[in-house]
Amino acid sequence: MSAAKHPRCALSVNVNKVALVRNTRHLGIPSVTRAAELCLAAGAQGITVHPRPDERHIRASDVAELAALMQNWPQAEFNIEGNPTHNLMDFIRQYRPHQATFVPDTVDQFTSNAGWTLPQDMAVLRPLIAECRALGVRVSLFMDPRPEMMAYVAELGADRIELYTETYATAYGTPEQESVLAGFVAAAQAAQAAGLGINAGHDLNQDNLTRFVAAVPGLQEVSIGHALIADALEVGYAQTVQGYLAAIARAA
Repeated sequence: MSAAKHPRCALSVNVNKVALVRNTRHLGIPSVTRAAELCLAAGAQGITVHPRPDERHIRASDVAELAALMQNWPQAEFNIEGNPTHNLMDFIRQYRPHQATFVPDTVDQFTSNAGWTLPQDMAVLRPLIAECRALGVRVSLFMDPRPEMMAYVAELGADRIELYTETYATAYGTPEQESVLAGFVAAAQAAQAAGLGINAGHDLNQDNLTRFVAAVPGLQEVSIGHALIADALEVGYAQTVQGYLAAIARAA
């Protein structure tokens, strides 16, 4: 898949939580592919999935169906994230999405909660990044906002980082908001200086998104799942996606 281009920060919708609800019954509803299609029709520029080995939400069959769906949306990007030492690379080799986001979670981890530690993880990551690049797949590393790590990411040959934004989301609306945000700005500046692209995700929502997009330089993509799907339960996919796109646009 060739990489799509977007004039401003792109919105990639993570549909894991749709699969989580679906998996509580054996009826096939709600449909993950239908959710993705409705989000794309509403203007989302990408779809993200995180297929874990235990298939507690996204299943291998979902990845196959979404890869097929994305062929009908050439202007949008497909991002598959996960731990490349678990099951992620099998999906990357088979479907060759636009982007592979490497996340250092454990098999039974509740949710992603930390970025890679460099240089300690470099030996494991280097050949896997090289393989993705050889397949024509862009690589993004899930990283904490630590400026000193960015040169290591570039040395590994990754294309982008995804800033882990939970600390910003927790601090939003508190006296610590701007000081925490400054840490993300510094990390993004270091990433830019190292020649890296910048993504972000985790606990971003319609309230805190605009300030983050406005402040963080070079932000190319936000991946949002939990809050977006929760909002969609109340007002539907289309209105929710349009709300997040408006939050991004207000940052301009």
